[in-house]
Amino acid sequence: MEISEWKERISLDRKGKDQFFKLHPQSPLTFDERQKFKGLDYYSPDPDFMFELELYEHEKKKLMKIEDTRGNERDFLRWGEFRFKIGGKEYKLQAYKSDPDEERLFIPFRDETSGKETYGGGRYLDLDNEHHYTLQGKWTLDFNMAYNPWCAYSQDYACPFVPPENWLKIPIYAGEKDYKI
Repeated sequence: MEISEWKERISLDRKGKDQFFKLHPQSPLTFDERQKFKGLDYYSPDPDFMFELELYEHEKKKLMKIEDTRGNERDFLRWGEFRFKIGGKEYKLQAYKSDPDEERLFIPFRDETSGKETYGGGRYLDLDNEHHYTLQGKWTLDFNMAYNPWCAYSQDYACPFVPPENWLKIPIYAGEKDYKI
């Protein structure tokens, strides 16, 4: 995909999300917040934060209990690991599934922008076969698509915390920034 086409796809996705937040009855924003809503804040799309990666699937899928923002524990399978380089240094992120038959990979992460420019609890990426699995057998891990969990917008939602193994010691200047009313 050409860079201009990729940027356009990101722009359309962000416009669609803004419309959902402003107009949809299932928006995590209150009615009053939706009336004032001008759009979410994002980093400019940066192709340096997009990777095509092999998923190193774990031979034994360890069951992890991950606490959420309401103090409940949720079960996740530690499915595999992505390895990538930024600035010449290698980083790893674990990918999880809530069910072995699920097609989607869930990648929660925190980075050096968390609590400063981005939501303090971290951000999420979701990867599915249809949109993120390439013909070459790799996954497109695009931090430009990183989003805040709904608990960043409302205390009515419970969101899984990011496990410490997915705390990156580098700033990820891509994706959604912290929400300000």
